[in-house]
Amino acid sequence: MTFKPNRKFKKKYDKLFKRDPLAANTFLLLCELANEKGQVRLAETSEGEVGEEVQKLLIARFNDPEEYAL
Repeated sequence: MTFKPNRKFKKKYDKLFKRDPLAANTFLLLCELANEKGQVRLAETSEGEVGEEVQKLLIARFNDPEEYAL
C-alpha cells in the first residue's frame, strides 16, 4: 500500500515546511514508511544508529532534503 496524502496532511505538511523544511520531509518519509496501523519499525540499535538510519533513508528518498516534496 502506498501513502496517499489527504488534504489535512498536505495542510499540516505545508505549515511545517514553512517553519522547518527538513522536519516536514522527515515527517513525510515516516508517513511513507508507516504500516497500516501508522507504525514505523526501524532496526533495533542504539539511538545514534537509528538517527543514522533515518538520515540514510532521507538521502535515498529526497534529492534535496530541504526541498518541497509533495
